[in-house]
Amino acid sequence: MVDYELGKRVLALREKVVADFNAGDWEEIGLLTGFSDQISRHPRLLRSLAWGDEDYAGNALTMIRETAEQDENAFEIFERCVAEKYPEESQFVSAKPSERKITFAPNVFQVPENMTIETDLVAVMMPFNAAFNAVHEGIRRACTAAGYRCSRVDDIWEESTVIQDIFNLIFRAHVVVVDFTGKNPNVMYETGIAHTLGKHVVPISQSLDDVPFDMAHHRILKYLPNGEGIEGMVGTLANKLRQVSV
Repeated sequence: MVDYELGKRVLALREKVVADFNAGDWEEIGLLTGFSDQISRHPRLLRSLAWGDEDYAGNALTMIRETAEQDENAFEIFERCVAEKYPEESQFVSAKPSERKITFAPNVFQVPENMTIETDLVAVMMPFNAAFNAVHEGIRRACTAAGYRCSRVDDIWEESTVIQDIFNLIFRAHVVVVDFTGKNPNVMYETGIAHTLGKHVVPISQSLDDVPFDMAHHRILKYLPNGEGIEGMVGTLANKLRQVSV
């Protein structure tokens, strides 16, 4: 049985797991706690994570509660591993709002006449390459699962210059997902625009080596460019997007 105090610890651990975990994290926890079989055999846990399904939080809670009920030592290992890997102060979104505000007038861009921020819009900044088609589709699915619309600059053609369309898209978006894979200079430049405009920036990459030094202290969603890796990215990204407040 789970008493009141243990129940609070289970719920607190569930919040961290739902916010941060990917399939690889569950595999590590299974190895360290001896619960690999229970995790892999759960009928919905990893599947709901991969697809960003609404029942993932409940499935995670079930697995955490079973660990606490069956092996208190394993549960403590679970808690310790999560606390070490995902400390309280860490943030996935790459910028916090500043307490001070400034007004500026850009020389390179025109500020859009319609200054309304679309709170359901995610702008995607990533390399334009056929090799990233599956990644782009995965990001779209993550956005849909989290209740957002997803747009990339090739979805629009409103201005005479591409860079103005990019600026307009970032300006209107509530969240900007940036993929640093390949150290694409355009993505780096667009990330700077998003940060300057005070957007919620969610960085992803296939390799942490591709993340610029100035961003290295922020949390990065690392994914593998294969079917399983992209599915894991979809679930994790959907969970992150759900956490972004309006």
